[in-house]
Amino acid sequence: MQAQGEPSAKEALYTLNGMWCTSCALAVEGVLSHRKGIESISVHYPTATLWVKGAAEAISLDTLAPGVKRLGYRLTELEAGADAHARLEQESRYLSLRLLVGSVFGMWTMLASLLIYAGALPNPTIEWVVAWVSGAFSIPVVAFAGWPFYRAGLRTLRAKRPGMDVLVTLGVWSAVVVSFGLLWRGSAEVYFDTAVMLIGLLLGGRLVETLCRHRGLKALDVLPQPKGEALVWEGAKWQVKPLAEVLPSARVMLTPGELIALDGILEEAAWVDTASLTGESTPRHFPKGEPIYAGCRLLGSDDVSMTVTHAFGERRLDRLRDQMRHYQTQKGELQKLADRFAAWLSPVALILGLATLPVGLLLGLGLEDAAVRALSVLVVACPCAVGLAVPLASLAGSGRLLNQGVALRDPAALETLARVKTIALDKTGTLTQGEPVLVHWANREGVTEPAVKATLYQAAANSQHPLAQALTRWAGSDPTYVPRQSQVIEEVPGQGVHLHLPEHGDIWLGSQRFLTRQGIELPEADTLLAASEVILADAQGWLGSFYLEDTPYKDAAPSIQSLQADYWVVMLSGDRPGAVEAVAERLGLAPNACFAECSPEAKARLVQGLPGPTLFVGDGVNDTLSLAAADIGAAPFNASDAAREGAAAHLLKPGVASLVEGLATAQATRRVMLQNLTLSAVYNTLALGLVIVMAIPPLVAVLAMVASSLSVTLNAARLAWRD
Repeated sequence: MQAQGEPSAKEALYTLNGMWCTSCALAVEGVLSHRKGIESISVHYPTATLWVKGAAEAISLDTLAPGVKRLGYRLTELEAGADAHARLEQESRYLSLRLLVGSVFGMWTMLASLLIYAGALPNPTIEWVVAWVSGAFSIPVVAFAGWPFYRAGLRTLRAKRPGMDVLVTLGVWSAVVVSFGLLWRGSAEVYFDTAVMLIGLLLGGRLVETLCRHRGLKALDVLPQPKGEALVWEGAKWQVKPLAEVLPSARVMLTPGELIALDGILEEAAWVDTASLTGESTPRHFPKGEPIYAGCRLLGSDDVSMTVTHAFGERRLDRLRDQMRHYQTQKGELQKLADRFAAWLSPVALILGLATLPVGLLLGLGLEDAAVRALSVLVVACPCAVGLAVPLASLAGSGRLLNQGVALRDPAALETLARVKTIALDKTGTLTQGEPVLVHWANREGVTEPAVKATLYQAAANSQHPLAQALTRWAGSDPTYVPRQSQVIEEVPGQGVHLHLPEHGDIWLGSQRFLTRQGIELPEADTLLAASEVILADAQGWLGSFYLEDTPYKDAAPSIQSLQADYWVVMLSGDRPGAVEAVAERLGLAPNACFAECSPEAKARLVQGLPGPTLFVGDGVNDTLSLAAADIGAAPFNASDAAREGAAAHLLKPGVASLVEGLATAQATRRVMLQNLTLSAVYNTLALGLVIVMAIPPLVAVLAMVASSLSVTLNAARLAWRD
C-alpha cells in the first residue's frame, strides 16, 4: 500500500533508437530495471518503444537518457507515426545496402567453396589458391556487412546481458580464424562460406522482419490524421494557429469537408460524418452542445464554430494512439516466457560453445574437428527465433485488431481475449442504440394529429430525458406546429412534468404513475408492455399515449448469432423485464440468458459467477463495477468516460460486430504465438543437443538456424496479410 504523502507512480513512453535485435531490448531492460525509483520497465523491439513506470524523477528522459547512451543507444521523446515509418525505411535501406554487399561478395565466396567441395579443381595446389580467393571475397562481407552484429554484441556484453549477437559474432569470427588457420597449415577445407552464409541469411531475415514491423506500425495509420492547424477566434478576429498552441476553451471554426482537428463542444447543430473514426457509414446529426471528437468530418456547406475541450496531445485520437503504443510495449505471459527462455539460452549456448573445443580435444578429436564442432554449436544456438516468436505475432495481431475497430490498452488483454469463454453484454448503448424510437401511439378522439404533435413538442422540448427527446424529434417532424413559451409548474426527474402552455392551459407529460398521482383518469394501458409508455394529458384528461422502444443496432442480431456458436452469451440490464425480453427475442437470446432489473452491484456479482475467463461489454457509469469484475472489459464506441477508463479494450465502431472479428483475431494471434514459441523452443533445444553429440557441418547449422528464424517471422506475417 502506498504511504500517505508518497507520490504516485508515473508512466512514460520513449523511443529507443539503435536497437538491432531483441537482445538489445533485453539488455536495456536489464540495466535500467535495477535503477532506484523504477518499478517496472519494458522495451518493445518491433516498435522501438520503451515503457517505464516509477517515480517521476527516476523515469524522466533527462535521467534515463545518459545511462542508455553509455550502452550505445539513444533515448528520445516518443516519435510520431510518420517518424516511425521514416526510421523503418532508413533501416530497410541500411539493411539492403549491407545485404547487397554480402550477396555480391558472398556469391564469389560460395562459388569458390563449391568448386573445392565438388572436387572440380585439378590439384590440391589450385584448391589451396581458390580457398585463399574465397577468403579474400569474404573480407567485405565479414568486415562491412556483418558490422551491425558485432556492434550489438559488444553493447549487450557491456550491459552484461549477452544475447544472440554475441553468438553470431563468435560464430563468424571463429569460422574466419579456423579457416585462416587451416590455410596456414596448407589445407583447403575452409569455412569462409559459413561466415558469409550466416551474415547474408541473417541480414535477409532482418530485412523481412523490418518489413513486417513496418506493416505492423501501419495499424496506427487507421486512425485519422487531421491537419496540423486550426482557425481560432483570438484578438477579435479569426487566426490560423498550430494545433499545439490551441488551448481548451478556445473557439475554433470548423470547415465543411475537412477532418475536425480537436475535441470540443459544438456551438451550433451540424451533420457530421464519423466514418473515419468509427466506421459508421451513416452521417449523424449533432445538436448544439453535443461533444464531438477529432477525426470526424463536418458535412454541409456552412462553417460551424466549436469550443475546444481537449488540446492537441490530449484528444481522444491521441489517447487511442498512446494506449496502443502502451499496449505494444507490455508483455503477456507468453512473451515473458519467451524472454526467460532466451535469457538463459544465450549464456548456456555460449558456455557450451566455448567448452566444446577443450572437451573435444580431451575426447580425442583433432584440433580441426573440435574447432568445427565448437563453431557449429555457436551457430546453431543463436536464439533469433525465440526472440522474435511472440513480439512479431503480437504486433501483427494488435495491428489487425485496430484495423477491425478494437483498440487494446491492457498488456495482457490480447491473450485474455483469446481465452474468453463467456461474454456478458449490457443492453442499452451496447446492443441497442440508446435512442428510443416511437413504435405506436394513440390519442383522444376528436383531437387532430398536428394538434397532438404541437402540444407534445412544447411539453417535451425542454426535457433532457431520452424518452422526451425522442418524442420531441418525432413531434418536430410536423412543419405546421408553432412553438410557444411554456411555464414549468412541477417536474419530478425521471417521472414527469406539469407545465402551463398558452392557449392550452395545464399540460402533464410523464409515466402512468406520475399522472395517476396527479389525479388524472387514464384509459386502460395498451398491450405493448415491452415498450416504454409516456402519457400526455391536459385539463380535460387523457390526451395521448406514446410507446417507444430502444432499437438494436443493425448488426446486433447476426453478431449475437456468431458469438453464440463459440461462447456462452448473456445480456445484463437494469431495464424492466418486458423491455429486456423484447430485445432478447429480436436478437435470438434465450430467456434464461437474460437478466433484467440488475443493479450495478448485481451485474458485477453475476459477471463474477459466470464461467471464466469472462468478457463484459458495457458503456455506462453503472457498468464500471462489472468492467472491473470481468477478466477483461470492453467499452463500446459511445461509452462514458468512466467506462472507457475501466475497460481494457475499446470498440471504435458502433455495435458489437467489431468484437466478433476481434475475438477471432485474438484467437488466431495466440495460436501463432504458441506455434512460434513451440517451434523456436523445440528447434533450439534439439539442435543444440544434436550438434553436441554428433558432427554437423557449420553450413548446415547456419541454414537450420536461419530457417527457424524465417519460419516464425513468416508465420507471424500471416496475421498481418490474412484476408
